[in-house]
Amino acid sequence: MKGFYGKLLSIDLTNQLFDEKIIGEEVFEQYLGVKGLGAYLLNKYNPPKVPPLDPANNLIFSTGPSAGSRIWGSSRYGVFTKSPLTGFFSESYSGGKVPEAIDAAGYDAIMIHGQSNAPVVLSIEPGKVVFNNAEDLWGKDTFETEALIEAAYVNKDKAFKKSGIVAIGPAAENGVCFGIIQNDNWHCAGRTGAGTVMASKKIKGILFQGSQKREYHDEQALKSSVKHIAEMGKDHPAVNAYKSMGTSQMVKVLNANKAFPTQYWSKGYFEKWENISAEALHTQCDVTPTGCLKCFMSCGRQTTILKGRHKGMTLEGPEYETIYAFGGLCMVDSIEEIAFFHVLCDRLGMDTITAGNLCAFAIEAVKRGKINLDIDYGDVDAIEKLIHMIAERQGVGDVLAHGIKHAAKEWGLEDIAVHVKGLEPAGYDPRDFKGMGLAYGVSDRGACHLRSTFYKPELAGMSPMDILKGKAQLLVEFEDRLTIFDTMVLCRFFRDFYTWEELEVMIHSLTGLKSDKASLQEKAGNIAKEIRKFNIQEGLTSDDDRLSKGLFRKLVDTGAEITHEEYEFMLAEYYEIRGWVL
Repeated sequence: MKGFYGKLLSIDLTNQLFDEKIIGEEVFEQYLGVKGLGAYLLNKYNPPKVPPLDPANNLIFSTGPSAGSRIWGSSRYGVFTKSPLTGFFSESYSGGKVPEAIDAAGYDAIMIHGQSNAPVVLSIEPGKVVFNNAEDLWGKDTFETEALIEAAYVNKDKAFKKSGIVAIGPAAENGVCFGIIQNDNWHCAGRTGAGTVMASKKIKGILFQGSQKREYHDEQALKSSVKHIAEMGKDHPAVNAYKSMGTSQMVKVLNANKAFPTQYWSKGYFEKWENISAEALHTQCDVTPTGCLKCFMSCGRQTTILKGRHKGMTLEGPEYETIYAFGGLCMVDSIEEIAFFHVLCDRLGMDTITAGNLCAFAIEAVKRGKINLDIDYGDVDAIEKLIHMIAERQGVGDVLAHGIKHAAKEWGLEDIAVHVKGLEPAGYDPRDFKGMGLAYGVSDRGACHLRSTFYKPELAGMSPMDILKGKAQLLVEFEDRLTIFDTMVLCRFFRDFYTWEELEVMIHSLTGLKSDKASLQEKAGNIAKEIRKFNIQEGLTSDDDRLSKGLFRKLVDTGAEITHEEYEFMLAEYYEIRGWVL
């Protein structure tokens, strides 16, 4: 079969050994690649109920059949493991340039198990793995680590066409459960704590090098498809919006809909939202649009801060989710300060969505007399200090480092804690976006907006926010198509371009596999079953597919709510469509 290498690289850190395993065509026929392959490999090789930070928990990197091709939006890789934050299936994706280097090493997946005696940097190239001592890098931030690895280990003599580095920061090293894996400085496999698993194995970074390239079934059809998508993208409203304002444009949209999570999920509107909006970012800072390889969206923001205590600081971002987490939940009304928190979390190597949620939760805990800490909403100095406390696991930071479920139980605040499966939601309040509530609940990795991006059809009126009937059916449709995205891997922002029909053409031109919408939906269903099988093995019950108590409280400013009855109606519909049992 074309489009796949048919090879798995298995790395044993404990004994510093590696070997190549053949992946049969039947696996790709059933699951395609990346997400499907990651779920298959976890079920096959992970010991049941293994603790996430146990050496036997596998850490899997994967790229798909589109990775080295010209396909727009395809410069992405996936990471799969058992999450130290949730205890369930962990998937996270990242873009930039590094995915091309991972792919050029010549494997469909790289599976790492065991634990090194001392910190290491792995150098992976076709047919070879080198275990480099990295004790001198342990404790350094992600940016410095990436630069030092490049200077020390990139083998320019071999003249590989592609090379790239992934790295972790001190937060993951210290066991913070939401550590990230970072690449190209500003791109992160950010959610569910894959970086913490990497740190538990004593891997400080991985250098990928190679010149391997996949063979494709029909290069001419592939070329035509790429050209067609490029033509569609010219003057497309979504492309123009992302190029001009990036994801920060959503600050205005969500506040207009009174669904911008504010003051730790108690309000839907932030009175000072204009200070942290896309307009504020673009007028108060020097901003240039930027993007990953093979992308015409340019959703990234190369930003230089022009005033204040962070004047001169440069970054890529901040993205909407970071703005909502620190700007809305923590009520920080300065875009420059939010940009600083973005840089700080990235350097320390922790997920900004979880970090912002936990900082706001700690503020609420103080106000309710549960903990003693000098902090308040909008207090940027205290929030900065708390971020460091979390990364270093000091004082209340040690409690928060274990995640929201642990902190809520420890402080007796389970009635207000907001999460699903221990993962905090993104910035779309389900008391208005009721379909997003269902999407958060049934997402296999926890409260995630990206598994279905269901805010899109609700904002567009395809599924009116207050009409429950039919939401589950449309959600399944969105989930299934985006699951196929994750088997390639493709960027979510190309969802308007890669319809079922376009995916059929793409997959056939890459692999030779003939498919239609029904067969692709069947594959997506197979992957959903494979992940659910893993999660049930790890203790998942139907209660884990429900929202936490905190999301069933009314918003104090608008009165919006999602009731238990409303949620159960949607959940029952969803289970019936999936063929699951409540």
